Amino acid sequence: MNTVTVIVIKNDEDLSIALERVAALWGSSAGTPEGDELDTLAVLIEAYESKHHPVPLPTPQAAIRFEMERRNLRNKDLEPYIGAPSRVSEVLSGKKRLTKVMIMRLHRGLNIPLESLMSGEEGTPRRLAS
Repeated sequence: MNTVTVIVIKNDEDLSIALERVAALWGSSAGTPEGDELDTLAVLIEAYESKHHPVPLPTPQAAIRFEMERRNLRNKDLEPYIGAPSRVSEVLSGKKRLTKVMIMRLHRGLNIPLESLMSGEEGTPRRLAS
């Protein structure tokens, strides 16, 4: 049985130490003590960062625009998911909120994460429009 040294990450200084250790262990083979330590550190770092340095979700408009850029889509390409050209423009400008139907179409059709499509203006969860 492999023994793994666990670093307790209580503050940003501990985080820096853990990240330095990850850099030293990077590329270690799975199943080795070093690989196990790397896996453990990855879990601990992710848990600390999610609690102390959370990354806010993008706004729905930012998530849609990101996917448009990634796929080289135009506003017209969003019509099957959002509706008429005027509605696409209103949604992308933030004048209209996405409805539940639009969210599901965008999620299923373009694989945009639901969490991003359902976030509020500052990337916080919001109530859905009907």
